[in-house]
Amino acid sequence: MTFACVACALLFIASNGEYRTLKQDSTATGLSENDISAGWISLFDGKSLYGWKPTTEANWKVENQTIVVSSGKPGLLRTTTQFDNYILKLEFKADSETNSGVFVRTSPKPKSPTEGCYEVNIAPKSNPFPTGSIVGRKKSVDQRDFESEKWHQLTIICRDESVSVAVDDETTSTFKDPSPLGKGFIGLQLNAGKIRFRNIFLKPLKLEPIFNGTNLNGWKTYPAMKSKFTVEKNELLVKDGPGQLETKEKYENFALQLGVKTNAPKLNSGIFFRCIPGEKMNGYESQIQNGFKNNDRTQPEDCGTGGIFRRKNARRVVADDQKWFVKTIIADGPHIATWVNGVQVCDWTDTRKPDTNPRRGLRKEAGTIMIQGHDPTTDITFKNLRIRELSPRNLK
Repeated sequence: MTFACVACALLFIASNGEYRTLKQDSTATGLSENDISAGWISLFDGKSLYGWKPTTEANWKVENQTIVVSSGKPGLLRTTTQFDNYILKLEFKADSETNSGVFVRTSPKPKSPTEGCYEVNIAPKSNPFPTGSIVGRKKSVDQRDFESEKWHQLTIICRDESVSVAVDDETTSTFKDPSPLGKGFIGLQLNAGKIRFRNIFLKPLKLEPIFNGTNLNGWKTYPAMKSKFTVEKNELLVKDGPGQLETKEKYENFALQLGVKTNAPKLNSGIFFRCIPGEKMNGYESQIQNGFKNNDRTQPEDCGTGGIFRRKNARRVVADDQKWFVKTIIADGPHIATWVNGVQVCDWTDTRKPDTNPRRGLRKEAGTIMIQGHDPTTDITFKNLRIRELSPRNLK
């Protein structure tokens, strides 16, 4: 897959309060290679509502790479995945009298704009909280009417107790919550009037390295197994197999990002998580295998990179062998979602009965992360392994 940078279309507020350019194709859902390397993922594929779920009966649909809604019962189209600390960027176009919004850190059906969510409003200047406001919490400093025939850029940063909003590159509101909500869904609102959304991107924040690029401190090795794990130039090379490398720390609900390169065609490996410490690759496995059948990337040969092995195939093979790609895994309770090069390839909920052994059933307990050496042909390189435990949901 080629990620073109047709236009440097959007700006976002960096965590230090400064602006810089996020390069993206303004007419498609692709991100540039630099943005993918920086950890950006797409929440909307431009073709379907994959990864989204409506909370009410409404006419949500996709037209011309745009999410559109105009009628139905007021409510949200919300992500199936929860996020906590991130930069969210999207474009919107609203009719002049439309009252809509983007909900962040939200429950599926919040009781009000100030209970169980933060609502970033999209509304006329006559509204008590016009476009760019955080409803019930902070009124926008920019109280003009935004042109209804133009696309406008919305940037929201959720970082710990702070929520910051910018519209068309200008900061409109900032709010600090003494009791921050923690993780939650992202919701697009139908309230009154027609609204359109496109180019919806997210970058997880506050991920911390679990590989120092110098040695295997923090990891447990298994010398009796056949795989060899070596470190050079900030990269981790895995050769031969079977074998495994295991974190000493355990993780329960988390966001994980890493760079991967297969050094020959159709190699097989995986990232295991919520593993039973010390056991042989006993955890959920996010597959690494870039082969596909019939020259069709929607037909993975062996689950497909980003799929959950033996549970859910990747819906598309995005990565190419012998090229670096970025994998993102978010595990939250029974729900697991993965992205490859910013494209969501898996959205799966484990509906099996609870069991401490993930081979037999749903394991929600914290476990280790393992990197797999699959077989004697294994020759795979990893870098930039970063993780963050998701903030618990604060229901107050």
